[in-house]
Amino acid sequence: MSVKPIRERGPRCSRRALVGLSLAGLTFPVAGRASQTAAIDLSYRAGSLSWPAGSTRATIGRGGVRASKREGDLATPAGDFPLTEGFYRADRVRVPSTALPMRALEPDDAWVDDPRDAQYNRFVRLPYPAHVERLWRRDEIYDLVVVVGYNLSPTIAGAGSAIFLHIARESFTPTVGCVAIERGALLRILPLLGPGSRLRIEA
Repeated sequence: MSVKPIRERGPRCSRRALVGLSLAGLTFPVAGRASQTAAIDLSYRAGSLSWPAGSTRATIGRGGVRASKREGDLATPAGDFPLTEGFYRADRVRVPSTALPMRALEPDDAWVDDPRDAQYNRFVRLPYPAHVERLWRRDEIYDLVVVVGYNLSPTIAGAGSAIFLHIARESFTPTVGCVAIERGALLRILPLLGPGSRLRIEA
């Protein structure tokens, strides 16, 4: 996969084995991770994210949970979605071993949120001619991100974009549509995730 104005909704891998990952046509290196025999599923409901071994406080979009999400409505989509891959800031966080595909973010990484663009709801690199959300932020909420596979296959223009599981702000203020939890909880969950992991979101 890879600006008109960019909206900020706010080093590279070195000592890890590198393997290839392709995301919407763009191939880039990702950190090699340990294998596991079973990947867990996650579930969000009523302010809590849970999994087979526990639960943690969570916050979602200011618009609540909606089955018919639209771009810009600040809502979190209802449904059952795959957790496809993850991003992290190598200069800020040490990622634990996980079977989920992960890659280190770079300053020119972004996600298209313009429904008119052919790469809508896809990862791209800057500069990019359509409106995007930057993934490299001053704050810490995208230091660790898991991509929620909402509106990806197929992608419907205007149905919503950039839905992630990421780090919550200290105040646990609502997101613009993502699910957010405390940094330590996300680090504890990540080793349990892998291909096949899913996130179920309920009101």
